Amino acid sequence: MAEADLYEPVKQCLERSLIAVGKRCYLEVAAKRGFSETAKQAIPQGKEIVFSFLRHKPDILGFIENQYTKDLITVEVKEACPNLDDVYQAKLYKEVFEARYGFLITGDPITEELKRLCRTTSPILHSAGDGTYRFLALAQFDPAAGKFVEWFEENPFTQSFYWT
Repeated sequence: MAEADLYEPVKQCLERSLIAVGKRCYLEVAAKRGFSETAKQAIPQGKEIVFSFLRHKPDILGFIENQYTKDLITVEVKEACPNLDDVYQAKLYKEVFEARYGFLITGDPITEELKRLCRTTSPILHSAGDGTYRFLALAQFDPAAGKFVEWFEENPFTQSFYWT
């Protein structure tokens, strides 16, 4: 399965996961089409400068709608097992958009080597502005089952404090 074939199933699975934790969300595939007006409105004023510098866009961009704010979500999708460059690409999108939630989703299992590197070098998955309620998560998506089958380090959808 090609990477682009994963975009829509991953987006739908993320939407279901967010709804399951009681969140209203908007997600769109931005990899090829760019950002819709709805997505652009969620980007904080002053951050639109980012469009001048990015040659590529997050594969999926969206937000969780709260009473007074919109928390951005960036998602990078990879067909094969992610490497360190892929992790930093996902982290770059999360940081430049100041997204609260970042995801790197892969169609293949996450290697033990990458897990060990991320465990022993904590800055890899954590940004300077991250607090308790912000994260970059890695996950394996099974397209045949239409669900996430592995999370690193933990499944954020089972941690209620992320969604308060």
